[in-house]
Amino acid sequence: MSGERNTGRQEKSMFKAIGRHGFGLFATAVFVAPLAWSFLVSFKPSTEARQPPLPPWPTTGISFESYEKLSDYGVGIWNYAGNSLIVSMATVAITVVVSLLAGYGFSRFEFPFKNALFVLIISTIMIPFQSILTPLFLILTKMGLQNSLLGLVLVYVTLQLPFSIFMMRNAFDAVPKEIEDAARVDGASVFVVLRKIMLPLVFPGLVTVAIFAFLASWNEFLAALILLTDQDNYTLPILMASVRSGRFGTIDWGALQSGVTVMMVPCLVLFLLLQRYYIRGLTAGAVK
Repeated sequence: MSGERNTGRQEKSMFKAIGRHGFGLFATAVFVAPLAWSFLVSFKPSTEARQPPLPPWPTTGISFESYEKLSDYGVGIWNYAGNSLIVSMATVAITVVVSLLAGYGFSRFEFPFKNALFVLIISTIMIPFQSILTPLFLILTKMGLQNSLLGLVLVYVTLQLPFSIFMMRNAFDAVPKEIEDAARVDGASVFVVLRKIMLPLVFPGLVTVAIFAFLASWNEFLAALILLTDQDNYTLPILMASVRSGRFGTIDWGALQSGVTVMMVPCLVLFLLLQRYYIRGLTAGAVK
């Protein structure tokens, strides 16, 4: 009887494992299928890319026509990709530095109206971005930063900081204060403690902030469309909106999907390289 019970339990656990793995494979296929379809369509000739989506792979041979069209459009895709990279990296750098210092301050120091100020910062997340575009446009115009990559960076940093400060405060709260106190007893200053002790401990949270800032600034379309008027300053999302128009108002699906492929490659590489820090960063502060 005991042997039959053990056999039944093993079969049951095996079926559960098969079910879990099967569901995981199905969910993976659902999420990967659109990416694979965009990648395959980008290698179709323009005439074939306009046809029904199945089969997704090129049937008349691989063509780089769509990528050549991107490289020849306007000042070239590499200029637009460079603009997107400059804006994204600058946004990440400023957001990481400011959120690191602000999160450390909110977590470890006491000052008047601390909680009220933190709630005020977090409450800005509830404000729709579209509702403040006009004031932002007027402010940047007065400052002489309209139609500049620096002005776009400042807008993106402003939008990212509330969430980033919230993440970093939670990351610092998850670190026991006794570690910091021991370092101060040994004579370490505040910035030495932050740089040599706290920074390695909250690094996963910092990576999470950096990933969110990069993805948001790399893919953002509306602010770039409104604030940038010079074609030389366009970012990749603006290029996608311009190059998608074919003859007589049709959509050039080949050029569009090749642009999507170019845009998603850096995001995939970044996430795959830093995913282990990303998961740990999201759960930082969940348990004290």
